[in-house]
Amino acid sequence: METKKVALFLPSLVGGGAERVMLSLASEFADQGHSVDLVLAKAKGEYLDQVPANVHIVDLNASRVLYSLFPLIRYLKEHQPNSVLSALNHTNIMAIAAVALANVKAKTVVSIHSNLTQFSKVTKTRMVMRWIPPLMKWSFKRADKVVAVSQGVADDVIEHLQLPEEQVQVIYNPVVDDSLIQRANEPVDHPWFVSGEPPVLLAVGRLTSEKDFPNLIQAFARLKEHHEARLMILGEGEKREELEVLIKKLGLTEHVQLPGFVDNPYAYMKRARLFVLSSSCEGLPTVLIEALACGTEVVSTDCPSGPREILDNGRHGSLVAIEDSEALFQAMKERLDIPEAGSSSEAYEPFWKTNVSRQYLDIL
Repeated sequence: METKKVALFLPSLVGGGAERVMLSLASEFADQGHSVDLVLAKAKGEYLDQVPANVHIVDLNASRVLYSLFPLIRYLKEHQPNSVLSALNHTNIMAIAAVALANVKAKTVVSIHSNLTQFSKVTKTRMVMRWIPPLMKWSFKRADKVVAVSQGVADDVIEHLQLPEEQVQVIYNPVVDDSLIQRANEPVDHPWFVSGEPPVLLAVGRLTSEKDFPNLIQAFARLKEHHEARLMILGEGEKREELEVLIKKLGLTEHVQLPGFVDNPYAYMKRARLFVLSSSCEGLPTVLIEALACGTEVVSTDCPSGPREILDNGRHGSLVAIEDSEALFQAMKERLDIPEAGSSSEAYEPFWKTNVSRQYLDIL
């Protein structure tokens, strides 16, 4: 096997789905004998201590991704990687620009983890975000390959950015491995998961507008009228205060918790009665796959894109309309009304890490 020097570029390792995917890929590439640099605009974040020893961290020490351009150019000229893989919309733009300005022969692969049409709708009120879609349209045509994490994302990006179909390839996220299954069996030190306690509904994700946790909290408030249950949302983000105000307003302080980021969400997933995804938009929601791998039943919004593909049109879990707390409540209630069935291994087979990393290496 020919070994390659691969650079993976991210803003940081602050907890998020795309960051977990890139960290997983970096680990898989290194385990297969390749030289791997994890290039970070700023070396910070909850996942930093999870970087394996055989992956080299490169800290560009930039306060923002925008300021990482020239340090990234210097890195590319000095280290001459064979290929560069990036994720997240603004980071992808920066990676393409840096490779072009550095005038190196590195193959440029950008990965898209969200539905661009929905992303544009959700972020249209943020002035700086308005510039990202046109910049993506200009820059992505210069990438060697654009990886979409689901067919829904691929269809959307081809239409949205007017890219040729042959430039875009669907590769599912590398999510499941033996380590995930093992970690799911680790104990959870939390009183809600003690035997005999009410069932726990779990959600995991950044506390951002795209995740639409207010919808979930309102649906849970309705569920509390019919079932003794609790809701836990793992993750951190700028909407924390807004969510805390809503929880208090609905009188759910004793029944809803926001513990923040946790190192091992899989152990929580395995012990939850139900995993719920309430997002208004996604690319390929990693947490949904992880929950299925942990054997947990799921309820998800049918948001663009990913949940319908993962759940095989509802065969592996319940799908409901986005931004509809009544529909979400009904789906959660229906699941709690019947005996727990768990999930099938068939649901997460396409997302095994070794298979996915091989597909990435084929194009890098």
